Amino acid sequence: MRAEVLVVWLGLILCCLLVGAHKDAKENKLSRGQTQVREVRGPVKPRRQREKEVAEMSDEPAEVEEEEKTKPKKKKSPEEIEAARAKKAAEKEAKAKKQKGPKPTKKPKPLKPTKKPKTPKPTKKPKAPKPTKKLKVITTVQPTTVQPTTTQPTTTQPTTMQPTTKSPDTKRPTMEEEEEKLLIGLDWDRLIQPVTPKESVWEEPVEPDLDDRRRVNKEATPTGGIMYIPEETTVPYIGPWYEEYDYADLAAKKLEEEEERARKEKAEKAERLRKKWEEEEEERLKQISVPVEPKKCPPLGLESHRVEDDQLLASSQSHHGFTAQRGRLNMQGSDDDDDLYGGAWCAEPEESNHWFEVDARREVEFTGVITQGRNSEQSEDFVSSYFVAFSNDSRDWTILHDGYAEWLFYGNVDKDTPVMTQFNVPVVARYIRILPQSWNGSLCLRADILACQLPSSYHSENEVNASDELDFRHHNYKEMRQMMKVINEECPNITRIYNIGKSSQGLKIYAMEISDNPGEHETGEPEFRYTAGLHGNEALGRELVLLLMQFLCKEYNDDNPRVRRLVDGVRMHLVPSLNPDAYELAYEMGSEMGNWVLGHWTEEGYDIFHNFPDLNSILWGAEDRGWVPRVVPNHHIPLPENFLNGSIAIETKAIISWMERNPFVLGANLQGGEKLVTYPFDMQRPPISLNDARRGWRTNPEHQMNEETWARIQRQNEGALRETPDDTMFRWLAMSYAHSHLTMTETYRGSCHNDDVTGGQGIINRASWKPVVGSMNDFSYLHTNCFELSIFLGCDKFPHESELPLEWENNREALLSFIEQVHRGIKGVVRDVEGNPLANATISVEGIRHDVKTAAGGDYWRLLNPGEYRVTAKADGYTPQTRLCMVGYDSGATQCSFTLPKSNWDRIKQIMALNGNRPIRLVTKTSGVKATAASTVGVTGNIRGTVPTSNAQNAERLRRLRLIRLRRMRLQRLRANKTTTPATTTTTTTTTTTTAPTTKPEPETTTSWYDSWFPVDSWSTENPFDSIIFDSVPTQNYPFEYKIDD
Repeated sequence: MRAEVLVVWLGLILCCLLVGAHKDAKENKLSRGQTQVREVRGPVKPRRQREKEVAEMSDEPAEVEEEEKTKPKKKKSPEEIEAARAKKAAEKEAKAKKQKGPKPTKKPKPLKPTKKPKTPKPTKKPKAPKPTKKLKVITTVQPTTVQPTTTQPTTTQPTTMQPTTKSPDTKRPTMEEEEEKLLIGLDWDRLIQPVTPKESVWEEPVEPDLDDRRRVNKEATPTGGIMYIPEETTVPYIGPWYEEYDYADLAAKKLEEEEERARKEKAEKAERLRKKWEEEEEERLKQISVPVEPKKCPPLGLESHRVEDDQLLASSQSHHGFTAQRGRLNMQGSDDDDDLYGGAWCAEPEESNHWFEVDARREVEFTGVITQGRNSEQSEDFVSSYFVAFSNDSRDWTILHDGYAEWLFYGNVDKDTPVMTQFNVPVVARYIRILPQSWNGSLCLRADILACQLPSSYHSENEVNASDELDFRHHNYKEMRQMMKVINEECPNITRIYNIGKSSQGLKIYAMEISDNPGEHETGEPEFRYTAGLHGNEALGRELVLLLMQFLCKEYNDDNPRVRRLVDGVRMHLVPSLNPDAYELAYEMGSEMGNWVLGHWTEEGYDIFHNFPDLNSILWGAEDRGWVPRVVPNHHIPLPENFLNGSIAIETKAIISWMERNPFVLGANLQGGEKLVTYPFDMQRPPISLNDARRGWRTNPEHQMNEETWARIQRQNEGALRETPDDTMFRWLAMSYAHSHLTMTETYRGSCHNDDVTGGQGIINRASWKPVVGSMNDFSYLHTNCFELSIFLGCDKFPHESELPLEWENNREALLSFIEQVHRGIKGVVRDVEGNPLANATISVEGIRHDVKTAAGGDYWRLLNPGEYRVTAKADGYTPQTRLCMVGYDSGATQCSFTLPKSNWDRIKQIMALNGNRPIRLVTKTSGVKATAASTVGVTGNIRGTVPTSNAQNAERLRRLRLIRLRRMRLQRLRANKTTTPATTTTTTTTTTTTAPTTKPEPETTTSWYDSWFPVDSWSTENPFDSIIFDSVPTQNYPFEYKIDD
């Protein structure tokens, strides 16, 4: 084999020498060959003639063509191969002798003519005798150089020279074998294997254009510099061979295209795989994200008490006040942790196995747990981790597993903030247990369970479908405003939206007026109000007010007669949110995650409900001193000085201004956290100490108190005097709501946080339950005509929106029934004799120490229970008038109007001022006895002689005389004390008083017109709450007798 390789290289060297010797001839032949290349694709005969001419220029390519032509025809025997080798060697030696020696040095010059027709292949081949260059290029171009040599014999055989016909047997095996050996030695045989058969390249009938041939030549150029085999070195010089090489290049392009297609397919496959992987990954992430978005279910009802006490069970309890029934979410304990009402379920510390169990009473889908610590001011007790187990029979329990181990849930980090834990997938079971594993302080827990009811024919409270098609969901501030706007657009003739002010954060406090003439106060039409959202986290009242707006609008359009009567007969004001800032905070946390106090106060930290001025203390202080109603009225008590400049919320100022602008008759504020109705007084009256220095005169034995006065003092000492003068009316109003509510009177289970305090009625006086100072209800009663109550709608302040339909059904009738109570009692108009309405006239009812005033149109409304009442109307400059008014049981208020004549009060006041502003009244004198300060007994005798002998009249007269005597004795003591007391100075009025028997007091010009109706002497006051100073002189001998009016 080595000898054969050497023979091949020797042939190549001789060929190069031959090319150098005939340089000029080659250049001519090359130019001729180039012209032939441009004329390729002509008839077959001219092509064969050109092949002969080219064969004359070089014998070597012709021999190669002959060898390649005969390759596919016949397989050579070893003898033929040896003969071919010998012939080839002889021919090469003969050719070498004919060529000159020095010419081969000019071998590289033929490159120039080849570049003109852009056929660099033939020029570069003789220029590259180095095998290293050949090896580098063959790796990339070898398939294009070998293929043409196998396909050319079919086109060049008829035109080859005679020498080629002599050597088909001898040359073919030599070149083939050398080629195979070289390729095998270089591991390039695999590059030739995919070459297509010979006929597949040249069968193309159309010659490629010149640009294609130039491109082919450029692509084939690297093979020209490869020192390969003799056949390839002379291929570019032969026209037909070049043509076949062109087809080989097309095959190479085809191969490249196939490779490119393979690469594209591979890339496409990779892209498909990538996309498939991405889709699978996305699907996997979706499956993994199931715990992030679990099924959302409402609470089972531990906080709202839909889950009854017998459905709760625990492993143990620390003591009686911390049973399993106390383990409800947001359960509030009493101030004394040792009493029966603890703020959580607490386990016995001696036990080793702790659990808290809830029985759903049917199979449900459990989706999560909400836990909370103990409600206590002293202790910080909460569960920090726990397991959850399920069962269908309460015997066999399965602990929730996360796929690897028992799923340990993390609980609370403080005692107040609820923590929600949700399961990856719902668990269908009847019983659920919380198994605490670690805790802080004592093991105490409050909880609620998230669960969905399974579809079945069994009726459940969570599946209530309301009969009204309303929007049952929680609304934030923007949604609330949008809903009110929609209602106003649906019922523009009966609704009006306005705002009563702004919150501390600048949010408007919206109100909706519903009336047949919105925006206008009609004479004789009472005004009613519902307010909600005093505490931002009490969302149920807010939603009920919004639902009431929708209901009234919808039913009015549907001609509901009851709603039509309400709209036509009452001017209703509905305010869904008095504390919008706090509600937005609670709404952001959600119905389950807000604790008991989150959103309770305003942004500035005020509790709006008891941020009003304390008028109770002013009234009670004046009553203790006998200043009511002469000095301090029992109604429309003015605001304390500088109160609005003090510590008061912006929302409170807006509410007070709103109350004063509208003559409200009845109202209610909707709250949460309990299920009952409270009525005033909300403040507990402080007990009167008999040892009080300011009230020491009460203990003086000289005072002769009747039984009624003594009983009143005893009740005050016991703290029992909390009722208003209209206590019976308030009780009726409270019962009208509580008994119309579907579940408020079902108190057999107790209240939300302890035992029932309402006696099964659902109503209670606030002062006897949880007294507060400066409440909205007390202020409304004492500063305006409005009777206002507080309605606590349920144990859950912020219920889940799935419970809103149920709550609406429970409260709908009660809401409507309470509005209808505004027509209970009497109403009318106070006018003068000319028919002009009298504003701010006072309406007094005999036996009730609370008056009301007329509105700007002279109309008034006085809420009263059925019965007979003596009603008096009074106004400045007019003579009072009294009427007997009957209140029946039928619906609708009784008409009781007044017409007051003018009076000469100014002249009367002047006369009274001349006589020391003493309330006097002239009566017919029956005897000439004078009533003086020293003749009290004589006056008594004369009076007795002038009265009828009736026992009842005598008793009444004796009582009045006893009061006169007591007052005179008090005056004498005061005069005795003032003789040694310096002048007195006060913060409100500075008064210097010097008492002498002969000094006449200065007249008071500030005495009100109603002072004449109070049977006491003139008063000089320092402070309504501190002391009383009486200033009087001995009675003058006037020709009249005293008569004390009631």
